[in-house]
Amino acid sequence: MELRAPVVSTYTVPTDAPEADGTFAWDSTTMVIVEVAAGDATGTGWTYGPAAVGDLLREQLAPVVTGLDAFDIPAVHDVLCRTVRTAGRPGVAACAISALDIALWDLKARLLELPLTRLLGAARESVPVYGSGGFTTYHDTRLAAQLNHWVHGQHIPRVKIKIGESWGREVARDLHRVRTARQVIGPETELYVDANGAYTRKQAVRIGGALAEYGVGWFEEPVSSDDLTGLRLVRDALLCDVAAGEYGYDLPYFARMIAAGAVDCLQVDATLPHCLKRRGGTPIGGLTEFLRAAALAQSHGLEISAHCAPHAHAAAAAAIPNLRHIEWFHDHARIESMFFDGALDPTGGEVHPDPDGGVGHGLTLRTEEAEEYRVA
Repeated sequence: MELRAPVVSTYTVPTDAPEADGTFAWDSTTMVIVEVAAGDATGTGWTYGPAAVGDLLREQLAPVVTGLDAFDIPAVHDVLCRTVRTAGRPGVAACAISALDIALWDLKARLLELPLTRLLGAARESVPVYGSGGFTTYHDTRLAAQLNHWVHGQHIPRVKIKIGESWGREVARDLHRVRTARQVIGPETELYVDANGAYTRKQAVRIGGALAEYGVGWFEEPVSSDDLTGLRLVRDALLCDVAAGEYGYDLPYFARMIAAGAVDCLQVDATLPHCLKRRGGTPIGGLTEFLRAAALAQSHGLEISAHCAPHAHAAAAAAIPNLRHIEWFHDHARIESMFFDGALDPTGGEVHPDPDGGVGHGLTLRTEEAEEYRVA
């Protein structure tokens, strides 16, 4: 079944309020959607990154996949990776490969008239989620409103906020916001924090000790994810779990992180962390590499957590035995609910990519609604 030329579109959506983490601020999110067809079916994939992702898809990747077999996804993935060799696989190229790979898996499932979870083989009926946002730009009232919505409105039993404001120079406010979060969510809800690599090693250890008072069980990127030794040192010094990995774009990256003993839970992103423009973060290369990374982690006794883009991960996450949860990231969950029919409901703290509920990943682009945000 031959692939036809992919169709690419790019959209930029303003945030619903100013947003920032410990190392970057933003006021919009750009989403690149690729649709690829074969026979009577069309698959849809997407990523988050600069508009240049769409240009690379149109100019370099679309021509090389046209005419290839829609069922041979590993072979197509290899062709894509070889095509970007001289351009460099990290960054924009990895985003483009990821979007196309997700579309290919959706297409294959639709050609076989199967839900994607059924095609991959389910390991679980439901997928745990955690609410993620709590940006450093939020004042206490807005932070409380968001946390209340997740915990008391949607009954999500785990939430995450950003700390490390201004590259770790606002520690008093970081701890104030953690204290506020704990007061809002109560003692039973799991509380996570994400510093986005803003702290130094010793600073992260000191802050991690203070976070223990508020029952923080997950400390994401306490130091730069490039500092594997630093992550291990922080991990060894603290009781809470240390997590990182969202910037990984190939299996050797994760192998190095695992070998360094750097994390308690490996974060993997099949699309793209929203922070590509911040620090060169890249996706792993679609669902093909996402599944491989999960197997690599399992072979070392580690769980994985899917980073951002919740609807892109949900079906594949249900096929992973060693999954801890997926990130219900505010920006991406909001955009995906705006752009797609079939969006999932995280009420109760889990989503159900029902294997009997349709075909593919279950999402259909709302073309007219998306059009007002289209930039290319």
